[in-house]
Amino acid sequence: MKALLFSAGLGTRFKPWTDKHPKALALINGKSLLQRNIEYLQQFGITEIIVNVHHFADHIITAIQKNKGWGATITISNETDSLLETGGGLLNAQKFFTPSERLITCNVDILTDLKINELLAFHQQHQPLISLGVTNRVTSRNFLFDENNRLCGWKNSKTDETKLSLSHSNLSTKAYSCVAVFEYEIFELIRKNGFNGKFSLTDVYLKLASSHTILGYDHSGDKFLDVGTLESATLATSIFI
Repeated sequence: MKALLFSAGLGTRFKPWTDKHPKALALINGKSLLQRNIEYLQQFGITEIIVNVHHFADHIITAIQKNKGWGATITISNETDSLLETGGGLLNAQKFFTPSERLITCNVDILTDLKINELLAFHQQHQPLISLGVTNRVTSRNFLFDENNRLCGWKNSKTDETKLSLSHSNLSTKAYSCVAVFEYEIFELIRKNGFNGKFSLTDVYLKLASSHTILGYDHSGDKFLDVGTLESATLATSIFI
């Protein structure tokens, strides 16, 4: 099984660090976010990792080469010409994945101890198209799930903007952990539904949820931190040793 580690973002909330560096190389207790996520994936036997790059791409590539991938086999998915967001980044990396083999994606600026082996066991048991790691933490943007953990929509609690893929009378809100397991057919479905260029995976999920089973895997209680700002990076040093 291979993983795609999204590392191409501009890191605008992480300024001034990202004026001269990619956020992926920000240090948390002496280890970069990139290294921490590569080592995290390896804990679960995932040693073939695709890293997409855009902002200060050469810095990331140099760090990977210098450190010999921290023990993993790293493939670079180059987006220096155009930042493609998560959906476009996944589609752009299709050539690096093995047909018919499941794959996993995660974000370089997310730190968690979600047990990937348990997420994969959940996916194997229920056989959805996609399994999304989710928690009950408080956030303004949430996915909406029915009583069977099937994705039905999305809601912004600050603006009340709601997007429903499936109508349901009793929906629960869960926060996306930016860790997801996909069946390989996701690539064909993305194209069939007209996605190309720059687009978000959230839009893909909401488009496909009405016709394909997408499930939430609740791992509330696990460590989780979105290292999106310098303040959250400081917090991370007390949580992730």
